Amino acid sequence: MRIWWCLCFGREEEKEEEDKKMLREEEEEGIVGDENAGEDMANEHRFPGEEGFRDIGFSLDEFQSLSQSHFVDGAYEKEGLGANSSGFDFTAGSSGGGFDDRHHHLKQVPSSSSGVQGSNMMLVNSSLGSDKEEPSSSSAAALTRDEECDRDSQNKRPKVQSFSLDWNYHFAAATSSNTDNYYLHLTNCNINERSFDNEPYYLSPLLNGGINENSLDPLGGRDEGDGWSVSETEDLEVRMDLTDDLLHMVFSFLKHIDLCRAAMVCRQWRAASAHEDFWKFLDFENRNISVQQFEDMCHRYPNANKVNIYGAPLIHSLVMKTVSSLRNIEALTLGRGQLGETVFQVLTDCQLLKNLVINDATLGNGIQEIPIYHDRLRELHVVKCRVLRISVRCPQLEILSLKRSSMAHAALNCPLLHDLDIASCHKISDAAIRTAAASCPLLESLDMSNCSCVSDETLREIALICSNLHVLNASYCPNISLESVRLPMLTVLMLHSCDGITSASMAAISHSYMLEVLELDNCSLLASVSLDLPRLQNIRLVHCRKFVDLNLLTTMLSSITVSNCPSLQRISITSNSLQFVVLQKLVLQKQESLTTLALECQCLQEVDLADCESLTNSICQVFSNAGGCPMLKSLVLDNCESLTAVGFCSTSLVSLSLAGCRAVTSIELTCPYLEKVSLDGCDHLERASFFPVGLQSLNLGICPKLSVLNIEAPRMMLLELKGCGVLSEATINCPLLTSLDASFCSQLKDDCLSATTASCPLIESLILMSCPSVGPDGLSSLRWLPFLTSLDLSYTFLMSLQPVFVSCLKLKVLKLQACKYLADVALEPLYKEGALPALCELDLSYGTLCQSAIEELLACCTHLTHLSLNGCVNMHDLNWGFSTEQLCELPSICGSSDLASQDDAHLQIEQPNRLLQNLNCVGCPNIKKVLIPPAARCFHLSSLNLSLSANLKEVDVACFNLSFLNLSNCCTLEILKLECPRLTTLFLQSCNIDEETVETAVSQCNMLETLDVRYCPKICPESMGRLRAACSSLKRIFSSLSAT
Repeated sequence: MRIWWCLCFGREEEKEEEDKKMLREEEEEGIVGDENAGEDMANEHRFPGEEGFRDIGFSLDEFQSLSQSHFVDGAYEKEGLGANSSGFDFTAGSSGGGFDDRHHHLKQVPSSSSGVQGSNMMLVNSSLGSDKEEPSSSSAAALTRDEECDRDSQNKRPKVQSFSLDWNYHFAAATSSNTDNYYLHLTNCNINERSFDNEPYYLSPLLNGGINENSLDPLGGRDEGDGWSVSETEDLEVRMDLTDDLLHMVFSFLKHIDLCRAAMVCRQWRAASAHEDFWKFLDFENRNISVQQFEDMCHRYPNANKVNIYGAPLIHSLVMKTVSSLRNIEALTLGRGQLGETVFQVLTDCQLLKNLVINDATLGNGIQEIPIYHDRLRELHVVKCRVLRISVRCPQLEILSLKRSSMAHAALNCPLLHDLDIASCHKISDAAIRTAAASCPLLESLDMSNCSCVSDETLREIALICSNLHVLNASYCPNISLESVRLPMLTVLMLHSCDGITSASMAAISHSYMLEVLELDNCSLLASVSLDLPRLQNIRLVHCRKFVDLNLLTTMLSSITVSNCPSLQRISITSNSLQFVVLQKLVLQKQESLTTLALECQCLQEVDLADCESLTNSICQVFSNAGGCPMLKSLVLDNCESLTAVGFCSTSLVSLSLAGCRAVTSIELTCPYLEKVSLDGCDHLERASFFPVGLQSLNLGICPKLSVLNIEAPRMMLLELKGCGVLSEATINCPLLTSLDASFCSQLKDDCLSATTASCPLIESLILMSCPSVGPDGLSSLRWLPFLTSLDLSYTFLMSLQPVFVSCLKLKVLKLQACKYLADVALEPLYKEGALPALCELDLSYGTLCQSAIEELLACCTHLTHLSLNGCVNMHDLNWGFSTEQLCELPSICGSSDLASQDDAHLQIEQPNRLLQNLNCVGCPNIKKVLIPPAARCFHLSSLNLSLSANLKEVDVACFNLSFLNLSNCCTLEILKLECPRLTTLFLQSCNIDEETVETAVSQCNMLETLDVRYCPKICPESMGRLRAACSSLKRIFSSLSAT
């Protein structure tokens, strides 16, 4: 048994420890403190639930549950009780935990607590070594010495004492006539005599190496309960030195609720978490805090300078408390309630207030004028507030937002104001806006979007008074046209959905020679834009239905967005004779009528012309080297259905997308740095030339009409030509190419293959499936591929594989599916002459090999790991149960069988283990019997698939490592014998096999987890219990819902 104590002491607790010691001495003399003394001590240790939170500066209802927690050593109590729920205060003689070989007595003495009547205090006396209930003087001295040793001089280190006792103990609770007194005895105790002084350990045994009652010590010994070993007490001595400065730094990252939780750990953490540095900002947003609680917080932290009481109840009273209690307040956020006029009157008392935010509130009674007067206020936000009139007189105010408020008039006296936001103030009149803006001569930014009453006259007066206006947002103002309005210092102009903006408005905008950003979205009457703005950087024209012509003369343009302008026909962007345009991104999506595009943009990098259906082949000249965009990197021409011949010569182009350009018939790209090209949907492409390009991979399999291909790509590693059925001319010069898929290229001839192998010597994987034009000459050229490891010649008309055996010495994977013209002797070099020694995977599915050739292949090619014989109609049996005479008759892969003796042949064939791991014989209609005995030495076989073998009757398999067996749809299966101790999955779906056979078979499979017997007519669902009983490891059985 192990007892763990965590005691945290400091200098401020010395007096408390002395009181404890005095209480224990009185008990030893038979003097138990009276009820008052007990009450005093209980009060000393009590951590009041609600008051304690006010002590650390947080008093919220959602934190009340935290006050129910316990604190070690009685520092906290539950609802006024002691250190635990029973009202016991545990002490152990001293903090040091010094013990001798005596009994332990736990005695409960009555004490009265202010929290609950009749609560008790239990004193634990550790007096090991004597049979007396009273501790000896020597033990008392030891306790005192331990107290002095364990008290950390730095007052910053929690100590954890651990000791291991080998006790055969029992607890006897003796109840006296007084039900408040309990005596708990621990008998038959002995402990190692070594001292436990100054042995700190972690509170959790897991932190001490996972120590439990029978855990290993750090040197590998097992603790049998007779005390700590020397290695344990030395190696596990870890001190957790958390200084006040370190705690302060750690706590600075915590939120208030986390600080409250941390305060309940110990006294040191409580003091650290209550530091005023963490409570400069009192955030009670949407908190259900009372006025009294808030007042306590303000008194606790009078130096707080930022308060957020948005959404709190009784918002008016809380503001009044804030103003009266916090004289250093600099930022105040409030809202969601009603604020009386007195609130704004007392705000003048907050001399340091600089930021005031009022959100979603009713000001006053809703029909009176609200004055906001403050000499030092710099930022004011009155957002979404209900008020009739507002008067702001703040001589130092710089930012004012009245956004979405319902006021009809705003009187401003803010000479230093430079940012005004009156967006969505629908009730404010044109004259009120004019008056408000005119009173702020230093105004730099004005947002009056969604103010439908604004007129050009107001803008003209603002332009005359506010000469420094740089940003203007007049979106959704239908009455403005900007005619005769001059804003020379304007840098940002936003005019979304302004129906009055027309081509005539461009003359007024052109006078804003400092303009950098222009947004004209949804200007339905705008037909053309012609601007000469030297500083223009960004222009947006989205959903302008009548927009036809864009003509820009600029030197700093960096982004153009023109989208969904169905009438757009011409775009011209040019520079003057001295400087060049720095346009970096051009977006012209869904411009169905755009036919002409002229660009002189030396820094243009991205262009998106997707769905510009009217663009013609001349667009290619615009984005080539001589077209005025020498820095272009990305070009998107998706769904440009008028393009027929695409040709680019660019030394900068990196990405090109032609997806959905169905009319394109030829592509010619001379882009040495081109890394990505998309041709999805270019199904009419006939000629393609990539000479040269920087592509690393290219997929032309989606171009079924491609007939001529020319590729020079020094960095290309992957090329896919799958499905290019009419490809007859191909020049591929890719020295780093490692994978080539030319499947279904029926016109690909030997000369093309020979040229490709000569120019691409690093090819590792070559797929020539369904390439009937490839013959022996083409296969002979494979000798130029020294790294070729995978070759697919399926569905070809090959009659001999001799070129492959000679040229591909490192081949690991060979696929010969449906090669019906291969004779039986075509594979003899594999098992007679040792050809392709590295071959691991062989696929002969749907071939015409005879039974004897298959048997010889299986017997001699023991190095194969994957073999597929799916659909082999000439295979009748899979019988590896050879007799000695049969083994001797099989040829040797090392030489002629005539030159070898009978014993040599026997050893030569039987000795090597088969490396076969996967064997697939799916759909072999004539196979009737499968026999794989232990003598076959298939020690590595893990997967066997014999499904869809309609005439299969008998399966007898004994493979130690077989884990997967599929016999589904073997309708005639009658005999099933399995000795496969590691089989986990067995499929018998739609097999006409009886229940007893299956039960016997699975009984030998001790690791079987999944069994599928669906649609087996002789196995009913009611018999699943017998199958589970036969194989206890079964986890899943799939069966039909009802017997058939």
